[in-house]
Order: sequence, then structure tokens, then C-alpha cells
Amino acid sequence: MIVYGVALLSVCLIAGMLIGETLGVVLGVSANVGGVGIAMLFLVFASNSEKFKSLATGVAGDGIKFWSAMYIPIVVAMAARQNVAAAAEGGMLALVAGVAAVIVSFALVPILSRIGKDSAAASESEEGAA
Repeated sequence: MIVYGVALLSVCLIAGMLIGETLGVVLGVSANVGGVGIAMLFLVFASNSEKFKSLATGVAGDGIKFWSAMYIPIVVAMAARQNVAAAAEGGMLALVAGVAAVIVSFALVPILSRIGKDSAAASESEEGAA
């Protein structure tokens, strides 16, 4: 059931946000300090822990795996949006640096893809030779 995944995600998010707010108060910052990231870590640890192994089977496990897989791209998108807003306020140099980083990242995707295929092919040929 997907509802178990949503419940686990909710508990992890609430715990992470509370810890993030507490860290903000302790550090004297008027913001949540890493609450979403902490929640993501809680979700990863919880979904892989032994206590949740019984829940992580069957249809309930599919829900937990689905939300665990969806949470990381959502966090990345939220962080990227904040970084773009900060860069726009930071001036032209910040925008140029951001665009350059994106272009370099896109250019490296085919290279990294080939590296992954080469190592996979090498391990397959070693297994076949043995």
C-alpha cells in the first residue's frame, strides 16, 4: 500500500523539519538548517532498517520504495530552485558560474556513461573467462 510509504515519508519529514528548526535556533539562524536533508537521511535509514523489513514486502513495500525513490528528486529540485533564486540576486557572475556548471555537467554525461559501460563490460568478460 502506498499509504505506508506516505506515512513513513511524513514521519521522517516532520522529524527532520523539527531537528532543522532546532538547529537553526541553536545556531542563531532564522531558518531551518538542513531539515529536508535530515528527513531524507531518516527515510533512507528507515526504509533499509531491519524493523521495517516486514513492512517493506509486498504491496506495502512497493509504496515505501516508491516514495523513497521520489523523495530524492523532489529534494534536489527544491534545492536547485533555491540556488537559482539566490544566484539571480547575487549578480551576473553567479549566473555565469551556474550556467557554466550546468553545461560542463551535461557535457560529462556521455563520458561518464561510457566509463560505466566499460567497467560493466570488463566485469562480464572476466566472469565469462572464469
